[in-house]
Amino acid sequence: METSAGHPPGTSLHINSGDILRQDNPQNDNDNSSPPQTTPEPAVSDSQPDDLPEPSKPEIPPSELPPPPTGNTPPQVKKRRRRKRFFTDMIPTSVSAAAVSGLRVLRPNPKPSTAYSYSETELATGDDLNKNHNRRRRISDLAKEVDLEALIAISVGFPVDSLTEEEIEANVVSEIGGVEQSNYIVVRNHILARWRSNVTVWLTKDHALESIRAEHKNLVHSAYTFLLQHGYINYGVAPAIKELKFKTPEGVPKGNVIVIGAGLSGLVAARQLISLGFKVVVLEGRGRPGGRVRSKKMSGGRNGVVAAADLGGSVLTGINGNPLGVLARQLGIPLHKVRDICPLYLPNGRTVNSDIDSKVEASFNKLLDRVCKLRQAMLDEVKSVDVSLGTALETFRHVYRVAEDPQEQMLLDWHLANLEYANASLMSNLSMAFWDQDDPYEMGGDHCFIPGGNERLIRALAEDIPIFYDRTVESVRYGTDGVLVYAGGQEYRGDMVLCTVPLGVLKRGNIEFVPDLPQRKKDAIERLGFGLLNKVAILFPYDFWGGEIDTFGHLNEDPNMRGEFFLFYSYSSVSGGPLLIALVAGEAAVKFEKMSPLESVGRVLEILKGIFSPKGIAVPDPLQAVCTRWGQDQFCYGSYSYVAIGASGDDYDILSESVGDRIFFAGEATNKQYPATMHGAFLSGMREAAHILRVADRRSISPAEKSNNFSQENIIVVDKFFDTPDLKFGSFSVLYDPISTDLESNCLIRVALQGEKLLYLYSLIARRLVLELSKLEGDLSRIQMLTRDFGVKLVGWKNLSAAAGSLITSIESARSV
Repeated sequence: METSAGHPPGTSLHINSGDILRQDNPQNDNDNSSPPQTTPEPAVSDSQPDDLPEPSKPEIPPSELPPPPTGNTPPQVKKRRRRKRFFTDMIPTSVSAAAVSGLRVLRPNPKPSTAYSYSETELATGDDLNKNHNRRRRISDLAKEVDLEALIAISVGFPVDSLTEEEIEANVVSEIGGVEQSNYIVVRNHILARWRSNVTVWLTKDHALESIRAEHKNLVHSAYTFLLQHGYINYGVAPAIKELKFKTPEGVPKGNVIVIGAGLSGLVAARQLISLGFKVVVLEGRGRPGGRVRSKKMSGGRNGVVAAADLGGSVLTGINGNPLGVLARQLGIPLHKVRDICPLYLPNGRTVNSDIDSKVEASFNKLLDRVCKLRQAMLDEVKSVDVSLGTALETFRHVYRVAEDPQEQMLLDWHLANLEYANASLMSNLSMAFWDQDDPYEMGGDHCFIPGGNERLIRALAEDIPIFYDRTVESVRYGTDGVLVYAGGQEYRGDMVLCTVPLGVLKRGNIEFVPDLPQRKKDAIERLGFGLLNKVAILFPYDFWGGEIDTFGHLNEDPNMRGEFFLFYSYSSVSGGPLLIALVAGEAAVKFEKMSPLESVGRVLEILKGIFSPKGIAVPDPLQAVCTRWGQDQFCYGSYSYVAIGASGDDYDILSESVGDRIFFAGEATNKQYPATMHGAFLSGMREAAHILRVADRRSISPAEKSNNFSQENIIVVDKFFDTPDLKFGSFSVLYDPISTDLESNCLIRVALQGEKLLYLYSLIARRLVLELSKLEGDLSRIQMLTRDFGVKLVGWKNLSAAAGSLITSIESARSV
């Protein structure tokens, strides 16, 4: 599972294409002062807009930027393979076949200067045999071109020779399978690759048509519309993109959407919804955007050393197809590849023996392989059986007598800590059956840092978005007439709400949903895990560890504390200053939040001195140190999601399901393919924007301020419920709240008035008052008590309040079970 707060370095397939590309004290002017000044970092809202240098100013001189990978790197100490990689990165041979079969879609005369366009006469036919050789060569070149486009589409997440569920739902073709679908896929891949070749411009439909034969205009329209509405093309922060994205759409707004949370998913969804014609407001509890992506400006020393530390989401885990890589390209930010070299150090500071290191790493991977075979056998026999991954690995370790030597045991514990870091949880919490269910979808390519911090992306995404900060959402009420969101003592009314709060907040139940969320969704929230990773960021007066590596590891003797500062990230190449970040994972991450910052930083310095002092390298006193406390942050209560025992990837899908076509959910914990990643959050925001558009188009929802009326369809449904009311006396019929037996809970009451024709009036009333009414004799006495004593106003169906709509939705859900 790739992590939103960073990820250990690793190797994976790199596609060579131009596209494929986690409180400060006052500064101390004494560079050699002791002890270091530290501040606990609750990550609530103390980050100010001026925490970072202005994005327009280069954080590091061009001369200090790392050169592009050329293979001429310093001697490698040790490459750390990814914590798991059981799926081969490859393009199936069917791609070539699909490409050749798709040649029929190309028109004969595209513009040769256009990127990803095709040569002039691929499909020319004739009797001149002398042209056959050239024609075959052109067709071969074309096949390679279409293969490249298929590669780009695969990197973005599209299957090779089939449609996605979203495409099927969008009816992109008239018939699933067959020639039309094959042609559509080639056209879709071409449009996608065409825009990816230059992400700073807006790709129009006419541009897409330039290299497609005229008879396939309908496929171009279908593919272009799908890619545009689902956020695969023409997205981001380039000036040309922003100009058209925020151009006022023609016609009436499609509806009002309230977005809860200004993290990556919320910001992306808000931008996309605005471009699709919605009115949007974003409510954010913190005083800043970004959520779990937070870059902190650190400074100190006589020379004014400054660095940007990513305290939350940090590493772009796989750049091939990654939308965050697109944003970086649009902003002109040079990405820094996280180099694979990662030396490990024993507690005494000595470097781990390379032979022992290789032996334990191989044994560790064999243990994982054996667990995979075991779980497959178990799932084949009994599908509901699940145990912890930690239990399974420990059992196999004893059976096969792995890592019995003390040094080997420490090495194995380091790999286990790395695994706990990747999943933000203890091994004892991870599902053996499904902990790595997202592996087949991992982004390929290098892992990269964003120079200057990931908040550069956040700032760009937050521009021109109506965000209300310091608005902590308390409740969401929804019904057939819309939604009401209560935050910061204010009420916000809309047609739909997009909830992007972290899974930790949903687990705590900090937001009240009225009516309550479906049990299916609550069960998924309960089953999925939400883990913890913490960091200590330390700014030094100079780089004493050397700039040739980006990571190094440290082994612990205590197995229970194996995750304590087990991995160090060097940010000197990208932060603007000599910055080290030490990671705390597993059980150590939980205990870390109970330690004082001074104690934590002292422990880090002790480890660093143990590594570098024997080499004759003095470790200077820090200029500034920051300790995170993500578990105590009321806006997340942790770092990112994982598959706990008893959970599965399906729970991510359940969490992403909308409720009543009124409440929608986004965020990394709603993305089955890319959970626990920044790009997973980004993609989920795009997904839900498209989902909201489909619902709005299907239901033709009017803006809430123009119409809060219940439809005739709703009247018919509720009248059926009144055929079997929960209570009936005289002309009064009552429907109770199905999720509450409290005497103060609301009921929907209907009064039948006889005249020339039967007339129904409605109102909301507390159950306690209903019981009092039922004790009276005669409808006249009841109506007098209702209106005079209780002050209740009877109204027609169309004038019912939003609270009545919420109750009706709850009744409908209960009676449909």
